[in-house]
Amino acid sequence: MSKVVVEMPSDVAQALRVPPAEQPMRLRRELAVRLYQKGLLSFGKARALADMSKWEFHRLLGEEGVVRRYDAEDLAEDLKTLEALD
Repeated sequence: MSKVVVEMPSDVAQALRVPPAEQPMRLRRELAVRLYQKGLLSFGKARALADMSKWEFHRLLGEEGVVRRYDAEDLAEDLKTLEALD
């Protein structure tokens, strides 16, 4: 697994209106939503970044008003899931 570290000035971290214990998870989810929204990550990769199930991430996108796309990578992932169910 690759690791990316983002440094944030302490005054910015303190200004976040999120409890410190929730900040890493919340920032991952915010980043995942925005990268998906801009087309920089597929649904599956954004979902993995957010560390959420498919349905949880769909719900989060709905709450954020983000339009879902369905591309070839999404289709391939769905087909793989269906094959695993047989």
